[in-house]
Amino acid sequence: MIRMGNIEEAWQVLQAIPEFDQRRSLAQLRDRLPAGALILIAEADGQPVGFKLGYGAEDGSLYSWLGAVLPAYRKAGLAQRLLEAQEAWAAENGFAAVTVKSMNRYPSMLRLLIRNGYQIRLVEHFGDPARERIHFIKPLPWNGAQGHLLANRALM
Repeated sequence: MIRMGNIEEAWQVLQAIPEFDQRRSLAQLRDRLPAGALILIAEADGQPVGFKLGYGAEDGSLYSWLGAVLPAYRKAGLAQRLLEAQEAWAAENGFAAVTVKSMNRYPSMLRLLIRNGYQIRLVEHFGDPARERIHFIKPLPWNGAQGHLLANRALM
C-alpha cells in the first residue's frame, strides 16, 4: 500500500538502506523539507518499507529528492508504485514536471526512471563514473490549471 506519511516514518526506513553511505539525521531531513513537501510511504505488513520525498523546485517542477525501498521488499513493484503516486500527486498539485538526480552506482533507479519516460538533461562529472550525477526530467500532462509559463519554465 502507498500512502501519505510523515518524516519520522521515512527516516526510519532510510536508516536501513545499505546503499546510502551518507547518514542523515531526522533533523537534517526536517531542515531540507519545506512545509507542504510530499512524503509518500510504501507499507507492507503494517510497517513502512519504502518512501519517496519531494518538494517544489524554483523551476516549477516537483523535485524528487530522496526515496528507497528496504532490500527485503525490492522486486515487488513498490518503487514503481511510489513513482506513479508521486507523479499523480505532482500533476494534481499543478507541477509541470518531475525532476530527479541519481548516480551510475544506482543502476536499478536509472532503469526505473528511463522505463518511466524520464529524460536525461544533464550529467555532472566528478572523475569517478560511479559518482557521476545524472539529472532527469519528466514533463507531466498539462492539466489546464497550471499556466503555460510554468510548464515552459520547468522544461528549460
